[in-house]
Amino acid sequence: MAPGFGLMRRTPSSHVLLVAAREVEQRLRGRTFRIATFVMLIAIAAAIVIPALNNGHKPREIVGVTGTVPTRTRVAIEKTGAAFSAAVDIIGESTVAGARADLRSGRIDLLLIGNTSVELAHTLSKDDSSTKAQLARALALLLGEQRAFAAARLTPVQVSRISHIRPVAIHGLSPARSTGAEQGTSVIGLILLFVMLSQYGTWTLIGVMEEKASRVVEVLLAAVRPTQLLAGKVLGIGTLVFMQATVLVGFALGLAGAVGSDLLKGTAPAVVVATLFWLLLGYAFYSWVFAGAGSMVERQDQVQAIAFPITVPLLVGYVSSITAVSSGHASAYVTTLAYIPFTAPFAMPVLVGLHQATWWEFALSALISVTSTLGMAKAAGIVYRRAVLRTGSRVPWREVLSRPARPRSPGRSPGSPA
Repeated sequence: MAPGFGLMRRTPSSHVLLVAAREVEQRLRGRTFRIATFVMLIAIAAAIVIPALNNGHKPREIVGVTGTVPTRTRVAIEKTGAAFSAAVDIIGESTVAGARADLRSGRIDLLLIGNTSVELAHTLSKDDSSTKAQLARALALLLGEQRAFAAARLTPVQVSRISHIRPVAIHGLSPARSTGAEQGTSVIGLILLFVMLSQYGTWTLIGVMEEKASRVVEVLLAAVRPTQLLAGKVLGIGTLVFMQATVLVGFALGLAGAVGSDLLKGTAPAVVVATLFWLLLGYAFYSWVFAGAGSMVERQDQVQAIAFPITVPLLVGYVSSITAVSSGHASAYVTTLAYIPFTAPFAMPVLVGLHQATWWEFALSALISVTSTLGMAKAAGIVYRRAVLRTGSRVPWREVLSRPARPRSPGRSPGSPA
C-alpha cells in the first residue's frame, strides 16, 4: 500500500499523530537507533559497574595500640576510619619496641602510643592526601581531644555533652556558590544536552532529506498538509528522544541500585530537573530548525553544508557553558546566552547550578524559548512548503526566505497595461 493511502482515510485532526506513529515505527525498526541505544547502555553500565567494583575493595588500615584501649576510644577510632571509607582493624601491642618493629615491617599501618602520639613508618608530607595520611591526622586530633578532656578532669557526662555539641546557624551575605556535586552534574548535563540535541536534530534533517530524495513526500503531501507532515515527523522523533532517555535513566538507576554504586548519589536535583526541562525545550526549538533545513537538500553530500550553520549556535552554547562551570561563575556573556533560544538550553541550566538565576529569570527564559519555538515552527513550515518538492540541486536560503512572486493574471503579457 502506498504511504499516503492510509492517511487519506483519516480525519485531518489525526494526520499529525499518524505521521508521528509512522516515524516512530520506522526508527524503531532501523538498525541505527538500536545500535546507538545499545552503545549508550554499554557506556552507562561501564561507568556504573567499574567504579562500584573498585569501591567494593575498601582500604583496610591496621592500627596497632599499646596499652589498654577504652571502648569509647575504640568506637571513635572505627568511626574515624569509616569517615574516610576505610575499614579499621585494631591490634593490641604488648611493647612499644615490638609495635615499632611491626610498623617498620608493614604488619600494621599506624601505631598509637597510648594517648600520647601517632606514629607512621614514614614522615607525612604536607600534600599527602592518602587514606592513611587522613586517618593519621584525624586520630592525632582525636587523641588530643581526649587528653584535653582528661586534663580538665571532665566527667563522662560532660565529655558526652561536648562530643554532641550542636552547631549554631550559618548565614551568608550573598547567594550560595555551587558545590562540586552541582558542577559535576552540570558538566554531565551539558554533555548529554549537546549529544542528544545534535544527534536527534541530525536525524530529523536526514529523515526529511531521505523522504524528499525518494519522492515519498510527494505521495504523503497528496493526503496531508505540509505543516501536518512536518509536525508529525518532529513529534515522532521527539517521542523517540524521550523513550530513549527514559530507558537510559531507568537502566542507570536500576543498575546503580543493584550493584550498590554511589555514582548517582550527591547529584544536584535542581540541576537535573533544569537539564531535563531544557532538553525538552531545546529539542522543541531545534527540531523545527533541522526539519526546515532538511527540506532544502536531497543528497547526503549536501547535509554537512546545510547543517553546519545550525550546529554553530549549539557549539557556542556548549563551549561557553562548560567554561562557566569550570570557572565557577557565569559572566555577563553567558547570562545573556541564557535568554537566546539557540543557546538557552545550555546556559540556563548552568546558571541554575551556579545559583545565578532566580525563578522569574528561569521562567522568563522559558517563555522566550516557547514563543520563539512557535515562531520557528511557522517559519519551518514555510521553508518546508516552498522547498520540499524542489529537486535537482540544493535550494538556496535566499529563495525560500524571499516572498513568492504573485501569479500573473491569465491572458496578459508582462508589458500590457492593466
